[in-house]
Amino acid sequence: MTLIQADKLSKTFSSTGRQQHVLKNLDVEIHEGDFTVIMGPSGAGKSTLLYALSGMDTPTLGSIMFQGQEITGLSTDALAKFRRQNCGFVFQQMHLLDNLSVLDNVLAAGLLISKDRKGIVKQAKELLAQVGLTDQEWDKFPTQLSGGEAQRASIVRALINRPAVVFADEPTGALNSAAGQAALDALTNVNLGGQSVVMVTHDLRSAERGNRVIYLRDGVIQGDCELGQYVPGDTKRHTTLTAFLAGMGW
Repeated sequence: MTLIQADKLSKTFSSTGRQQHVLKNLDVEIHEGDFTVIMGPSGAGKSTLLYALSGMDTPTLGSIMFQGQEITGLSTDALAKFRRQNCGFVFQQMHLLDNLSVLDNVLAAGLLISKDRKGIVKQAKELLAQVGLTDQEWDKFPTQLSGGEAQRASIVRALINRPAVVFADEPTGALNSAAGQAALDALTNVNLGGQSVVMVTHDLRSAERGNRVIYLRDGVIQGDCELGQYVPGDTKRHTTLTAFLAGMGW
């Protein structure tokens, strides 16, 4: 089932009298339940596409349908409401509030949507446990966490409102290998549970977690690779993706 459909999507920025065409007449469908990965060289338009699909940015031309609703014509306030109700976000920088505990960071996001504090607390604790954060971490402040713990906490914050899709922009970019692995495991596990994920990455190890990889260059989709469901240690998956990226000139 189609979750998001973008038609003839273009994005142009103007700077010092010159126009930069970042997305160019782009068509793409994002399917419900998929772990979709967007790759490409620097300046390809990966993050711009992610922000357009999520309603964080408005395209210059084209339309975006999200679960059958066109979002490109919504007002700023309507877009903010749409994002709160439908989207979760995970960034390279975690943006956790330093003066709140891990649990309270998650609750602060959840209580924006629901006033059922008891239910939100229960759900937050279940999600934190699901990504491997024990009750010993729940009362810690972000500065007391490792990078991997902080990113897993931010993933839970993105999930607390049961969004239709989680958008992740280079979620392992600021993490070491072990911490990045833990964050990827968390995203993979929630996707295997049925959560839709769209992730921008430049990292091959991260891209292998997707069941679909879209390759972008100069604002145009150059290729689309289907990998199937992620299975740890699948050497064929690695070979397939490596060959696809080589064909794209990555």
